Amino acid sequence: MRQLQAYTVEQVAEMLHVGRDKIYFLLRTGQLRSIKIGKLRRITDQHLAEFIERTETKGLTRT
Repeated sequence: MRQLQAYTVEQVAEMLHVGRDKIYFLLRTGQLRSIKIGKLRRITDQHLAEFIERTETKGLTRT
């Protein structure tokens, strides 16, 4: 079984080279999914991969 990675908002912001506010915006608008563990918000590697794939696909259809 594959081990799932879960990242903090700050870690994802650093990975994508954007600010924390941008990640919270993406979460709030449903563009990026996450899970909540108690009061903690975590973004899994699967959520991140889905977001990137959708973003790439959207970029291809805009040309």
